[in-house]
Amino acid sequence: MLVRLARIAAIAVGFFFVFALSQQATAARNFGQTTAGLSWPIGVLALIFLLAAFGNERLNKRKGSSEDDLRTDFMWGLGVGGVAIVLERLQ
Repeated sequence: MLVRLARIAAIAVGFFFVFALSQQATAARNFGQTTAGLSWPIGVLALIFLLAAFGNERLNKRKGSSEDDLRTDFMWGLGVGGVAIVLERLQ
């Protein structure tokens, strides 16, 4: 369980920092301007990833297996990272 949480956290933090780096590159190219209005699309994608991860967890419990843990952790990480991006952009 601890390994899964660490994997999810690593994916979420990685997604957050890659997005921040992308925004810095965009600002450098466009004279300090970044793409406006990205909070809504990222929020929707985060919600989709969170719902997919939740559904996958439920399906794995019903089957009694944990064969898709890596894929599910990736979805959890992207969902949590997306939520962190949206929360950071609200400030």
